[in-house]
Amino acid sequence: MTQVGKILVLVIMAFSLIFLGVSTMVFVTSKNWKDATAKKDAEVKKIQGQLQTEQGKLAQAKKDLEDAQAAAQQQTKTLNSKIQTLDEQNKRDLAQIEAVRKDLAVATQSAKSALEEVDARRKETTLLREQKSAVEKQANEYSLRQAELNDKIRELERMLDTATKNNTDLRERVAKYTSLLQQNGLSTDIAQIKGIEAPPQVTGEITRSDPTNKMFEISIGSDDGLVVGHTLFLYRTKPRAEYLGRVQVVRVDPDQSVVRVMGSTVQGKKIKEGDIVSSSIIPRF
Repeated sequence: MTQVGKILVLVIMAFSLIFLGVSTMVFVTSKNWKDATAKKDAEVKKIQGQLQTEQGKLAQAKKDLEDAQAAAQQQTKTLNSKIQTLDEQNKRDLAQIEAVRKDLAVATQSAKSALEEVDARRKETTLLREQKSAVEKQANEYSLRQAELNDKIRELERMLDTATKNNTDLRERVAKYTSLLQQNGLSTDIAQIKGIEAPPQVTGEITRSDPTNKMFEISIGSDDGLVVGHTLFLYRTKPRAEYLGRVQVVRVDPDQSVVRVMGSTVQGKKIKEGDIVSSSIIPRF
């Protein structure tokens, strides 16, 4: 029985009591006391019967309420048990999800590392391909260069053979010329032979003379192109220009030489330091 039913039963009981009181007052004040009393007794019995019926309903309602409460408690226990089971399952699921999440993080990091390694290897492969292409290009260039060098080597070998033959021929000729010079009492010294040739265009000064005034040191040497045997003109420019004669180189150093007067000087004039020697008769004023 619901709470509203209980309230209705109580209201009915209150009205019944009120009605009973009113009836009693009417019975007291009524002339036909017996009939009224009988009627009231009948009404009281009827109301008592209704009250008993309602009380029975109330008891049944209480019993139903207790049964419902017991069932609700049992259902609550069952639900609590299910909730606890679900909580435990949720905890296990959460733990499993957390483990999966960690595994996923590890797998993601591994995948990232793998991708980085793949990218690094891809770049390395690209670099190796470029290096290979460059090496192949260089190898092709080397092959072409080698072919050119081989051709050059063959050409040089032919030139070497020709030079070797020419060298042999020249050696034979030099030997013949040397023998011929020796047979004619001539020197084979190349320096003396060069001395026969004209000297280069040079100009120097007398730096020192010997007491005989026949041998002199001059300020030019082999660095200027002089060799033993060259002849130079001798003159002075101060106090006036005058020609003194000719000298011949008898010894050569890199920066100086020794010369000897050929024959005698003009009018036997004495050579002085500062006089000029030159391959040209035209003096420098």
